[in-house]
Amino acid sequence: MKQSPVWRERDELLRSVPGVGPMLSRTLFGDLPELGRLSRRQIAKLVGVAPLRRDSGTLRGRRVVQGGRATVRAMLCMGALIATRHNPGIRSFYTRLVEAGKPKKPALVACTRKLLTILNTMVRTNTAWSLNVDSPVCRKHCYATMRSYSACVPIQNHRSPFGTSTARAR
Repeated sequence: MKQSPVWRERDELLRSVPGVGPMLSRTLFGDLPELGRLSRRQIAKLVGVAPLRRDSGTLRGRRVVQGGRATVRAMLCMGALIATRHNPGIRSFYTRLVEAGKPKKPALVACTRKLLTILNTMVRTNTAWSLNVDSPVCRKHCYATMRSYSACVPIQNHRSPFGTSTARAR
């Protein structure tokens, strides 16, 4: 991997995200070559972090996360756990879910899926990690989660993609 400039560049791209280390990056290279080629829903289902229905007749149960590639899922969960402490976007998402009453384990699985979505978009657009709302990663992330651009980044003042300045109270 160190000898190929293409692989080295892709490794640096993934490791630019807070919470992604050398082990997660190498696991994604080796066990998930489809990263960047599939949609967010397809990649989440392939890894096994997409919530699946187990309904029957009138029974409506909880959504479960199962199947997929266990090694990738385990490494992504550890990366998401680290990202909840060091990545501002994932941290704000995690705290918002826990404050809303979501149990900690399902909130961590939701953060795992969000981290996977961000990494998939970064590889597809060949864009490094940035907290700038004008970056393609942020635009795709906001579109994928159906959130407004102004709610994406936990900073006080930032320029809206629509040309107006927005101030957020924290």
